[in-house]
Amino acid sequence: MTPRTLIVVMGVAGSGKSTVGRAMADRLGLPFVEADDFHSAANREKMAAGRPLDDTDRKPWVASLCATLAESEAPVTVLACSALTPAVRRWLAAGFPGVVRYILLSGSAELIGARLAARRGHLVGQALLESQFAALTPPADALVTDVARPVEAVVAELCAELAEFAPH
Repeated sequence: MTPRTLIVVMGVAGSGKSTVGRAMADRLGLPFVEADDFHSAANREKMAAGRPLDDTDRKPWVASLCATLAESEAPVTVLACSALTPAVRRWLAAGFPGVVRYILLSGSAELIGARLAARRGHLVGQALLESQFAALTPPADALVTDVARPVEAVVAELCAELAEFAPH
């Protein structure tokens, strides 16, 4: 039996995780999960106040996320999740019954800052950008892509790389 696969589209706030992840999932015919939907009210309030989360905040968030992912029977799922720290990635790997692969959406602080300044109504604002970059420890095995390009170009590149995961 082929192990289940979780494709984590990761990066700092404003890098395009949700946009790219959802577009990839749609194009490849895979289910999509938004990790932000699993944050507790306390985590949401903390981030809205411009205070970064720590591992004490993140652990129950990841546990809730993994419980939902474990219930799914999909062979491959695309997840938009910051996954900034090694601890979060260890918890994801321990809580997901299969293989976890990472795609890091990479961009300059200037580019990402401009994106955050332009968006409204999101959990994470520009006040947290510096702490997000400080927390980011890229996994050595991540597929890294530059988000300075148009979203469609990023999605096309990633879908070509991940074509093996599309249902046949």
